[in-house]
Amino acid sequence: MAVIDSDAHVLETPESWRFMEGEDRKFVPGIFTQTFGHTLKANDLKATQSNYWMVGNRTFSKDRNVGTEMSRAIREMEDIPGRLAHMDELGIDIQILYPTIYLRPVSDDIPTELALAKGYNRWLADIWKQADNRLRWVALPPLRSPIETIRDEMLFARENGACGIFLRGLEYDRGIGDPIMFPLYELASELGMPVCIHSGNGSVVHHDFFEADTTFTKFKLAVVGAFHTLIEKKIPERYPDINWAFVEVSAQWIPYVLCDLEDRYKRKGWDWYESPLKENNMFVACENTDDLEYVLKAAGEDNIVIGTDYGHHDPSSEVNAIHLLKDDNRVSQEITTKILETNPAKLYRLN
Repeated sequence: MAVIDSDAHVLETPESWRFMEGEDRKFVPGIFTQTFGHTLKANDLKATQSNYWMVGNRTFSKDRNVGTEMSRAIREMEDIPGRLAHMDELGIDIQILYPTIYLRPVSDDIPTELALAKGYNRWLADIWKQADNRLRWVALPPLRSPIETIRDEMLFARENGACGIFLRGLEYDRGIGDPIMFPLYELASELGMPVCIHSGNGSVVHHDFFEADTTFTKFKLAVVGAFHTLIEKKIPERYPDINWAFVEVSAQWIPYVLCDLEDRYKRKGWDWYESPLKENNMFVACENTDDLEYVLKAAGEDNIVIGTDYGHHDPSSEVNAIHLLKDDNRVSQEITTKILETNPAKLYRLN
């Protein structure tokens, strides 16, 4: 078995869009540098945020959430051999790559969304080809496009190293349990691709309403709500072939949410699950700061994974998460192996 980092990141740069060709080139994001006015500190409280992406009429930070434990070339995928060597030092065999720019709503324009998704997916496919299958990735679906277009894009992704379909806690002002999402879930079931819900928010209305708040309100609570919605509406039962991932939101909320759901089920006269996560193919990425004994008692030991948040610098980031878990006496070696190897291999279907 391989040790799998279930949540690592790419940091997009102008090179990320080099696979956008022809008419799609007009949708390439711009980068603007602040030269005057009030400035913000980056997450490390040392560097100053100065660069911003611009897609259409939306602007958002580019260089605020940047990890400092690796070189720029490694985190920006210019030096893939260096990235693999650093993974070796960290005890990681495989990383699952998630985007950075797409943790927020990027564009509600259909042609722009499609062009950017295609460009991003081809960039990640190129990274995978250079990395001897050690850098797997979660694909961007152009959600506003016809399902046939999404199918073509996800087929390309699956054939080029993708091991999941990327979603955020909210998508285009709809909840994850909205029936508008069902064609995507049918496609995920057909293709055998996990649905991976990462800390983030794809709703312009919700994201911008909480713009002055922390990422906890904007990004993380939306994912916890997605977990609750899926079970409450019995959507995993509707799509029993889908694995569901909930990433970069810690895991300590699981007991509370399951307790609430069990009460709701009983009020409706429904049978509650003996093992809710396992029976619904749901996997949650924990963090080393979680009370793991408390989490595992509620979640079970077969549906918890862990990630480093590699490339970022925020409260969820711990580049040494693998070594820390291995040295954690709170968790048996058997359970540690499940969290690092068995469970993520099952989640991302890497067996």
